[in-house]
Amino acid sequence: MDAVIERTQGAPLGALWERYRRFRGRFALAVVMSTINKIADVVPELLIGAAVDVVVRGADSFVGDVLGVESRYAQLGWLAAINLVVWIIESVTEYAADVLWRGLAQGIEHDLRVEAYDHAQHLHLGWHESRAQGTTLATLNDDVNQLERMLDEGLPAILQTFLNIVLVGAVFAAASWELTVYAFLPIPIIVVGSLLFQRRLEPLYDRVREAVADLSGALSANLGGIATIKAFNAEDRERDRIAAVSTAYREANVIAIRSSAAFVPLVRMAILAGFTCTLLLGGWKTLDGELELGLYSVLVFMTQRLLWPLTAVAEVLDLYQRGRASTTRILALLAEPVDVPAGTEKLVGPVGGRIELRDVRAGYADGPDVLHGLDLVIPAGETHAIVGSTGAGKSTLLRLVLRFDDPRSGEVLLDGTDIRELDWDSLRGSMGYVAQDVYLFAGTLADNIAYGRPGASREDICAAAEAAAVADFIEGLENGYETWVGERGINLSGGQRQRIALARALLRDPALLVLDEATSAVDNETEAAIQTSLRRAGERCTTLVVAHRLSTVRHAHRIWVLDAGRVAEAGTHDELVALDGAYAALWRVQTGEAVA
Repeated sequence: MDAVIERTQGAPLGALWERYRRFRGRFALAVVMSTINKIADVVPELLIGAAVDVVVRGADSFVGDVLGVESRYAQLGWLAAINLVVWIIESVTEYAADVLWRGLAQGIEHDLRVEAYDHAQHLHLGWHESRAQGTTLATLNDDVNQLERMLDEGLPAILQTFLNIVLVGAVFAAASWELTVYAFLPIPIIVVGSLLFQRRLEPLYDRVREAVADLSGALSANLGGIATIKAFNAEDRERDRIAAVSTAYREANVIAIRSSAAFVPLVRMAILAGFTCTLLLGGWKTLDGELELGLYSVLVFMTQRLLWPLTAVAEVLDLYQRGRASTTRILALLAEPVDVPAGTEKLVGPVGGRIELRDVRAGYADGPDVLHGLDLVIPAGETHAIVGSTGAGKSTLLRLVLRFDDPRSGEVLLDGTDIRELDWDSLRGSMGYVAQDVYLFAGTLADNIAYGRPGASREDICAAAEAAAVADFIEGLENGYETWVGERGINLSGGQRQRIALARALLRDPALLVLDEATSAVDNETEAAIQTSLRRAGERCTTLVVAHRLSTVRHAHRIWVLDAGRVAEAGTHDELVALDGAYAALWRVQTGEAVA
């Protein structure tokens, strides 16, 4: 990750320019509108000088010579008309530029957020598990918002400052090269100071982005675990912990703000020097007759116009550094490799659901192997169970079958095809999955059941609920299937959530049904009903069940007992009990015989 950040730190804006070429036309049009707007913004100062020239010189004024008008009243009338046109042009182009720049910022913000989110959800499960959820959330939300501010406010400000220097410089150059040198003398000082401050601000705003990610992660974790916090009377402790993280974020911001704010006094002193030079030297030249009074008036106004906007350089630098740091983090996320890419093959014909593991070794990250040369076959249409003590490798096996991870060696086959070669529609589209930690989305019960098959009819949804032994509960609610379940299904009990998740899986009519402790949170009566449903479902699909409660799997065609990542025993319930091995010991513990 650090290497990725280092590669993207150099030119994040350049990376965006290459990435989002379709916005280049809008960017060019926004630049054109801003340029016209800035030209129109400078013209009124020229008109002021021309008006002074008319009042002082009369018929010999510059306006009189150009228009061939002797009357000073008519000359001033012409200047007023020109000024009206200029103001209209300035107003129209300012509106157009504002719309274009904001639209550009919103467009890139939207595309970048969607692209980053889509990329994140294609990263393997281990990547998400190895980092705080709030860190990813901060990148997708807060970092993208900081980039939007830079594009919306920072880029137009930089362009306006540049155009201001060019246009005002042209006026000064046409009037007096000597005054041009004195007026522009502060600019190199400001540029050098900007570069020095930019280098100082880079690491400071990197720390700000890291601090906000830590804060977002802490808040997200605590809100998710609010029940545990309350149960252990830890509100005060957690408040203090969040206060400490928030203090770190505040202090990182304060340090960055102090450094950024220190730039303004330097700019003000440079402006004072340039303005004083124009005021004195230009005034002396005018008194000596070397410079027209009207032109002197223009240059005095122009000096203010030239230098004063540079006081905003500090704010622009602040926006740029925040945006640069955020862009670097977003691009680093996009640069994360997809370690579990989709294959390209499709399964032809109806999927049978036969699963085979051949000499599979697997583990997590750089840790030791969890599965050691595992061989296992689940024929199509049968129900097989995976049991064993904690850490035996049950969850790892399921992750391989669902292809959340890939094995370090060996193969996992679906209907004889290595699942690494299958596209997601053929692989996961053939599966129904019920996790131990059920996740329901904020929405209605019908929405959650139909999540695995969008567009399913109400009849199919009701049939799936009936098969999962949850239909009676749903129909007993005031709003039935339109009942709102709340975020993560908070309005339902654990057993109700598991049955809704089972209905969601059964609605897909999967070739392979994968259950990870699917009855761990239900009572005995509901478990019996679900077992009946699973036996019915097993008649038309392959079923793979991981369970601690052996009563759930006693009717399986075959039970695989894992121990330290290897198959210790395999057989039917009766065969394994008769074998009097590891399974029989687990069975005696759960039935109470061991205690007796």
